[in-house]
Amino acid sequence: METKSNYNRSAWVLMISAAAILAITMGARQSTGLFVSPLDKSTGLGIVSISFALAVGQFIWGLAQPIFGAIADKRGPKQVIIIGALMLAAGLALTPFVTSKWGIILTLGILSAAGAGAGSFSIMIGATSSQLPPEKRAFAGGFINAGGSFGQFIFAPFLQVLISGFGWVAAMLTMAATTLCTIPLASLISSGVVVDKPETSKKSKGLIEQVRRAMVDRSYLCLHAGFFTCGFHVAFLVTHLPGEVALNGHSASVSAASLSIIGLFNIAGSLFAGYLGARFRMKYILSIMYGSRAVMILLFLLAPKTLLTFYIFAAALGFTWLATVPPTAGLVGKLFGTRYMATLFGLTLLTHQIGGFLGAWLGGIAVSHDGSYQWMWYADMALASAAALVNLPIRESKVLIRL
Repeated sequence: METKSNYNRSAWVLMISAAAILAITMGARQSTGLFVSPLDKSTGLGIVSISFALAVGQFIWGLAQPIFGAIADKRGPKQVIIIGALMLAAGLALTPFVTSKWGIILTLGILSAAGAGAGSFSIMIGATSSQLPPEKRAFAGGFINAGGSFGQFIFAPFLQVLISGFGWVAAMLTMAATTLCTIPLASLISSGVVVDKPETSKKSKGLIEQVRRAMVDRSYLCLHAGFFTCGFHVAFLVTHLPGEVALNGHSASVSAASLSIIGLFNIAGSLFAGYLGARFRMKYILSIMYGSRAVMILLFLLAPKTLLTFYIFAAALGFTWLATVPPTAGLVGKLFGTRYMATLFGLTLLTHQIGGFLGAWLGGIAVSHDGSYQWMWYADMALASAAALVNLPIRESKVLIRL
């Protein structure tokens, strides 16, 4: 009984630590849209250049995850998290001191984005999944993902207060210092934290062979296709929702509140996704999430752009915002086991961020060319509908619910 109690306690320490790290790294990343307008006014670089730098950051964040995931799969996550924290803090801290397009690309687009990737989903969920039994993984994925949403809920309004009261430079430097808090948490994520660590669900071969096997698997490729849409959607909104709010005559505080609401409701959405993932086929959960986004965007486009509309839209989107992560990670584990999950899930996140690159960059081009985001909303709605369909052919066994 005492051994079981120790195991449960260690499992909670593992999950809470991973959720806390993700809260910090995702809170910082998902709040960068608040700095677009201040950066534009301070540097005069223009919305297209800044959007491109943030789009590069979306891609680099995704590219970093399978790379750091492979290192974590081989050597453990501790060193990866520490290196990532230093890179993230350095990139944010240097941003106020650069004034060129290439400088912004280097700091926000490469250094900080890669650092955030080292402390993000693939490393956190991969490290915990390999140390937990199969029946706990869906809940753990939802719990950890909720941590990232909690970070967005806290960071967005806090940073907006700092920007309004002390300027964007002070806010950026404060955010840089805060990201270093992930370093003392890194030790709690290392392998061996959980007592009686279970074996992985499937005996795995070498990493290269496992990746080759995955890349010719139709179900795995369908996951990539759906996750591409998710990245396009999330990056477009996190980068350009403040711009949409401003175009409709509302203040920056509405943008911060909307981003915070998204984070708050995604806490519930992530936990609910983790709960459902242990009881129903995860491909259906993903299909419903993506389809609901198309409906929500359509309703948003038809509604008057009042404060209430933005807040309701943020709440509705927030429920599915990054709640796609737990079922996607769960399907990767089901298909290939957990031995190289950080790498394989990291590759799906790379595809997610290729979509993110396009969502952030094309949003800037659209508003610069047309003065609105109308065509981006149409594209987002079409992609969400396609993602709802592409997840249905995924190979997934029935879930046996334990009463």
